[in-house]
Amino acid sequence: MADGDTNLPPIERKLGLQIWGIENMKMVPVPEKAYGTFFEGDCYIVLHTKRTSRGSSVDLHYWIGRDSSQDEQGAAAMYVTQLDTALGGSPVQHREVQGHESETFQSYFRNGIIYKKGGVASGFKHVETNMYNIKRLLHVKGKKHVSATEVALSWDSFNKGDVFLLDLGKVLIQWNGPSCSIAEKSRGLALARSIRDSERGGRAQIGIIDNERDSPDLMQIMRMVLGERRGELRDATPDTKADELQKANVRLYHVYEKDNDLVVQEIATRPLTQDLLQHEDCYILDQGGFKIYVWRGKASSPEEKKAAFTRAVGFIQAKGYPSSTNVEVINDGAESAMFKQLFQRWTEKNETQGLGKVYTTGKIAKVEQVKFDTTQLHARPELAAEQRMVDDASGEIEVWRIEDLEMQPVNPKTYGQFYGGDCYLVLYTYLRSGRPHYVLYMWQGRHASVDEITACALNAIELDKKYGDEAVQVRVTMGKEPRHFLAIFKGRLVIYEGGTSRAQKSSPEPPIRLFQVRGTDEVNTKATEVPARASSLNSNDVFLLTTSQVCYLWCGKGCSGDEREMAKMVADIVSRRDKHTILEGQEPAEFWEALGGKAPYASEKRFQEQSTQYQPRLFECSNQTGRFIMTEVVGFCQEDLDEDDVMLLDTWEEIFLWVGKASNAQERNEAIASAKEYLKTHPAGRDLATPIILVKQGYEPLNFTGWFNAWDPYKWSDGKSYEEMKNSLGDVSAISEIKVDLNNLSLNKRTLSTTNLAGSGTANASSEYKSHFSNSDSNSYSNSNNYNSSNNSHSSPVPNGEGIYSREVLMHRTVDELPEGVDPTKKECYLSDADFHDIFGKSKDEFYQMPKWKQQNEKKQFGLF
Repeated sequence: MADGDTNLPPIERKLGLQIWGIENMKMVPVPEKAYGTFFEGDCYIVLHTKRTSRGSSVDLHYWIGRDSSQDEQGAAAMYVTQLDTALGGSPVQHREVQGHESETFQSYFRNGIIYKKGGVASGFKHVETNMYNIKRLLHVKGKKHVSATEVALSWDSFNKGDVFLLDLGKVLIQWNGPSCSIAEKSRGLALARSIRDSERGGRAQIGIIDNERDSPDLMQIMRMVLGERRGELRDATPDTKADELQKANVRLYHVYEKDNDLVVQEIATRPLTQDLLQHEDCYILDQGGFKIYVWRGKASSPEEKKAAFTRAVGFIQAKGYPSSTNVEVINDGAESAMFKQLFQRWTEKNETQGLGKVYTTGKIAKVEQVKFDTTQLHARPELAAEQRMVDDASGEIEVWRIEDLEMQPVNPKTYGQFYGGDCYLVLYTYLRSGRPHYVLYMWQGRHASVDEITACALNAIELDKKYGDEAVQVRVTMGKEPRHFLAIFKGRLVIYEGGTSRAQKSSPEPPIRLFQVRGTDEVNTKATEVPARASSLNSNDVFLLTTSQVCYLWCGKGCSGDEREMAKMVADIVSRRDKHTILEGQEPAEFWEALGGKAPYASEKRFQEQSTQYQPRLFECSNQTGRFIMTEVVGFCQEDLDEDDVMLLDTWEEIFLWVGKASNAQERNEAIASAKEYLKTHPAGRDLATPIILVKQGYEPLNFTGWFNAWDPYKWSDGKSYEEMKNSLGDVSAISEIKVDLNNLSLNKRTLSTTNLAGSGTANASSEYKSHFSNSDSNSYSNSNNYNSSNNSHSSPVPNGEGIYSREVLMHRTVDELPEGVDPTKKECYLSDADFHDIFGKSKDEFYQMPKWKQQNEKKQFGLF
C-alpha cells in the first residue's frame, strides 16, 4: 500500500511489528533483527497490528531520540498523520520520547529496549550479526519493562541497585548491583542472551558477577577496561514514576477554534462519562500530566484532526509538563482499552458480550441470564475466567460464623443463609487432577463490627495455614457476592439485611420482610432482603413478602418462568407459611397494607449493568517508596508473573492479587490494602466492594489462569530459576581457551582458570540455546565453530565433587540414610553411567534434555526423588 500524494513507502498490511527509521527525511525500513535497538540521534515509526475479537487493532507510534533534530521529529509526526489516513483512520497514534515510552510500546520488546549513541547523521548503522569490534557499557533498568542505555565506559556510571552489561564483542559481562532483585538479574540475563544470539550469532560468551569477591577473573577484565575503581559506588536512583493518585486526577477539555484562536476549555473531572464526547468535536483528556489523550470525533473537520499532535504538544507546554509526556491520539470508534477504562461506563455499538449478551446503543435491554455448560470449564479455562467460575460448584462446603472473635461452626441445615450483622468463613474444597484445591471466602456483613471483620481476616489466615497455605482467599462484601459463591449454595443463598444467625439474638426478627430474588437456575440465584416498602419493588424481578400469616410470591411483568421457579425454592427457606403467587397489577389489598401502602417503584426494563466487555489488565504493585505505584504489563502472559512480585489482575468484576513465593513480606502483607487503594484511586470511580481474590503462586484456580493464553501448570516446577539459567550457561571446565583482545592483551585459560564465563557457540551449549543458532534444530546442530567442544553441559557433573555410588545405596533412601555429602535432590547424579542407563533406559545426556517435570516423575518412579 502506497499513497501517490505522500512520500510513504509501500506498507504491508500484516500482523505483528514493522519499524522504519527517518533517514534524509524519508522512511527507511529497519532490519527485523535490529528491532528493539534505537539510536539516540534518530526518530522512528513503529506500526503494530494484532488480532482482536472484533477483527484487528492497529497502533502507530513515532519515537523521538533524545538527540534527534527538530526536522526529523517533524518528519516523523508528518508520516504518522499520512499513515493514519492511508490506514483509514483506524490506528491509535502515540508520541513516544526516549526513556519515557508507553507501556504499550514497551510490550513489543519483551527482552528489552537498547538505546545506542549516535544515529544516521553520524554514520552509525544498525549492527550487523557477528560484529565483534565492540566496546560499550549498557545500563540496564527495569523489572517488567527493561531498557538498556549506552553510558560512559567508567566506574562513575555504576550504582548499587541496577544491572550493568559490559559488552566486549566476544564477551558479555553482566555486573549485578548488590541491591538488585532476582527479577532484575533475570531480565538482565535475558537481554545479554538476546544480544549474544541475535547480534553475535550465538558466538559470544556471557560471564556473570553477582558478588565481586567470587569472580576475581571477571573483575580483572572489568578493571582492564574501566581502570581501577576509586571510592564507593552510588546508591541507585529510584524511578520517577507517576503514582496512582496522580493518574486518578483526570480532566477533560473541549478543544475548538474561535475567531482563529484555539480555545481549550475544561468541561469535566472524574468520574468521566462517555456522553461528554460529541462526534463533531475534538477533546483533550489529561491524566494528571502522566499521559495526554487527544480524542478526535468522527464528524470533526480534517484540519482539526491533523492538528491533534500539535495541540497536544502545545497543551503540554502551556501546562508546564515535561516535554517527555506521553501523547496518545484516539479516533472516535477505535478507542484503546486504556482510554476506555478512564470512563465510568463505556458502551460499544452492537457489541456482543460474554455468552450471547448484546448491547445496542439507544435501545433498552434487559439483562439476560445466560446458561452455560459447566462441564466445559476444565477443557476451556478461558470460559472459567469469563464466567468467574473455579469449577462446576460440585465440591464440599464448610461454614463458620465469627462469634466472640472465634470461629463457630454453622449448622449445615442453614448453609446459604447470611446475616448482615455477622461475618462468615466459607471453605470450599474441590478436586482437580486428583488432588484437593481450596477456596476460602471471607463474607463481611454490612452491619458487622470492625472487630469482627478483623477477626474474620485473622481466622482466615489461620485456616489457610491449616491447609498448607494453598487456599485462594476471596474477600466478599455483602451484596457483592461473586458468581461462584452463588453457585456453591445451589440457589439457596439468602442475604438478610441485619440481625444474626447466633442462638442468642439481640433483637427479635421483624414480622414483615421483603426479599428480591434474582436468578434463573441453581448456579446464579440469590435472594436479598430489601426494605419492606412498595418503592423497593421492581417489575423485572420476583419478590417474596413474608408476614406472620402468609408468604406472597410477587411476580413482576418482566420476570421469566425460570425466575419464578427459583423464587418458589427460596420461599420455602424464608417462610414456613402458606405461599400465594400474585402477578403484578393483581395484588390484593392485604399485600399493599403489609408494605405500608402503594408507592411508585421501578417499572422500566433494566439496562445492561456492565455495558462493555472489559479487557483484563495486569499490574506490578509497589509500595516500597511510600507511594502507591503500579506498572502495567500490556499483552501479558504467564512469564510476567515473577516469583518476587505481587501482581494485580483487574477483570472489572473481580480483583485478583497474585503473590509470588519470593515476594517480600511487606508487599505480601499490604497486598489487600494495595488492591483497595487501586479501586479507590481508579479514574473510573470503581465500586469499593468489588471482590478481592488472593491467589498464591502454584495454586492458581481456573478462573485466574483462564485470563492467560496457554497457561502452563508445570511452569513453577519446570521453569528455570535465575540460578538455573545462570548455571545453564555452562562451566569453565568445558572451555579450553578464551581469548579476549583487550589492548593487544591475550587472556587465555591459564589466567582465567576459574572464570565464570560460558561459551555458547560451542557444542557444550545447552539445548535451550542451540535453537537460536542459524535457526537450526537443536538435535541437528553440528559444531562448526573454532571452539573446542570436548565436554557437554547435559552430562551432569556430580555435585560437590563427590564420587559414584551403587544403586542400592541411593534408591528408596531417606535423607538420613544417604552417604555424607550426597545432595538428596540430585541422587541420580551419583549413579555410574551404566547403572543410570540400566535404570532410566537412556543416557544422562538424554535425561537432562527432558523437561524438569518429566525428570522428576521418572525419579519418583525409580525411588530417586
